[in-house]
Amino acid sequence: MAEAPRLAIDAMGGDEGLAVMLAGVAMARQQRPRLSFDLVGNAAAIAAALNDHPNLRAAVDIIDAPETIEGNEKPSQAIRRARTTSMGLAIDAVKQGRAGAAVSAGNTGALMAMAKLALRTMPGIDRPALAALLPSLGENDFVMLDLGANTECDARNLVEFAIMGAAYSRIALGIAEPRVALLNIGTEDQKGTDEIRDAAALLREAAHLPMTFGGFIEGDKIARGLTDVVVCDGFSGNISLKTMEGTARFVTDLLRRAFTSSIRSKFGFLISRPATELMRHHLDPDNHNGAVFLGLNGVVVKSHGSASPKGVANAIGVAAKLVEANITQRITEDLACIKADAQEADSQ
Repeated sequence: MAEAPRLAIDAMGGDEGLAVMLAGVAMARQQRPRLSFDLVGNAAAIAAALNDHPNLRAAVDIIDAPETIEGNEKPSQAIRRARTTSMGLAIDAVKQGRAGAAVSAGNTGALMAMAKLALRTMPGIDRPALAALLPSLGENDFVMLDLGANTECDARNLVEFAIMGAAYSRIALGIAEPRVALLNIGTEDQKGTDEIRDAAALLREAAHLPMTFGGFIEGDKIARGLTDVVVCDGFSGNISLKTMEGTARFVTDLLRRAFTSSIRSKFGFLISRPATELMRHHLDPDNHNGAVFLGLNGVVVKSHGSASPKGVANAIGVAAKLVEANITQRITEDLACIKADAQEADSQ
């Protein structure tokens, strides 16, 4: 049996701080008893908090970090403090090979900057991308990237994102040949920017990649279950993600208001409660927590700053799964496929 991953946890990150992070670690270990952890942060505070989770003691080591990255701190400032902060030392544990992945609920920009500087991008990858699993009306969730790491992308970047997203989909969703689509303003071949059209042409020619390229998809279709991976630049992806999250909150708030507007509505709520609970579960961000920085020489997972212990545990589960499946090796193999396609095309 392969050795279970050891994960480095930025115990001080997130809006709710240490208590929620440790509760999430404890929940993750209940789900995966073979996991072990480096808890990085204020050593005295972590040791005291472990009194509430005695079953964790045998599975954790504490790495003292005297400082914490603030939520509004600029990435350039955070980088200068990488060696003394909980976030920086968690990433360093991955760099040194002590941990298989780092998980943080802290400042996203700082995490991206420090991870890229410490771990560097994989050979053959120009830029790392932020990817996440999102709910759909299909049989499974879908992967979307980039969600904000790169505001401007060329065709090569988009192709690399497609390769990385498909590899993530195969691991996270268990799909042998994920359906991949490029986010665009229309489905016709002539629609979109030159970069998007050029990326589509390259993906159509990539015969050896373990994916099915389905062309373009519009924003109103991305959650319909029509594709397994949605690829876009970080500017479009971040706007799409925030719009989806806002729409989900709008719908749930609207239903809550409607169901409390009258006595008849309250009776209606009682009758329809199983359906509304199912919808709430499907849209619960904690069930999809754990965005991944793909394309680095190591696994780094970003948890929502406001995540509950359940959400933190889900992010840790994502990290463990990617380490166990060796996501970097999967991406390396797929990059070799597209290089072979290019060489074959040149020889014809």
